[in-house]
Amino acid sequence: MFGDLDTHDGICRLIANGARCAVISVDYRLAPEHKFPASVEDAVAATEWIAAHGATLGIDPSRLGVGGDSAGGNLAAVVALTARDRGGPRLRLQLLLYPATDFVTSDDPQRERFERFPLNVITMNWFRDHYLRDAADYGDWRASPLRAADLRGLPSAYVLTAGFDPLSAEGAIYAERLLEADVSVEHRHLEQQMHGFLTMGKIIGAARPETERAAAAVKVALG
Repeated sequence: MFGDLDTHDGICRLIANGARCAVISVDYRLAPEHKFPASVEDAVAATEWIAAHGATLGIDPSRLGVGGDSAGGNLAAVVALTARDRGGPRLRLQLLLYPATDFVTSDDPQRERFERFPLNVITMNWFRDHYLRDAADYGDWRASPLRAADLRGLPSAYVLTAGFDPLSAEGAIYAERLLEADVSVEHRHLEQQMHGFLTMGKIIGAARPETERAAAAVKVALG
């Protein structure tokens, strides 16, 4: 619903510099003006275009990964599933930073314990109701990748979750399901951090080192 190329420019630059790779940030359409699956379609189209125009961009299309935080992590997971089902492009990594993976459980009363944080059961459902068209979309795997029937054959994953985050449980469960599907996964959980902390580097000391750690994982995955 909000966020743009500027809000995440810092993270993108840190990852680009740390991984020594090109980072292409996608300005996908936002809700509520553009409901689901508009952002999914944009993310998939961008990935396919990048893979097809690697020479134009000066990058190696055989070494691609997708990633994002929060809503972007949701889209990255969905792009990885779509690429697998369509037979390409081949991806080497999905970088999932406190991703949203399951709108079906967004009413979970356990989320009420985060009421004093920016992301809680009330704000999460507000996002859900503006992004999705109706309740029928909740369980669509393109909205809730945790609901995908089969996670086999997906690229390796780096999953970051935070303790003070209503999305923590679903992110951890997604990492577990990937492992069960024989996908290589590194799941890093920061119990004392909150949702969105990576973009709060001026006030949260862990933001930069954790972004650099994620960049290191990108570097290894892309070879």
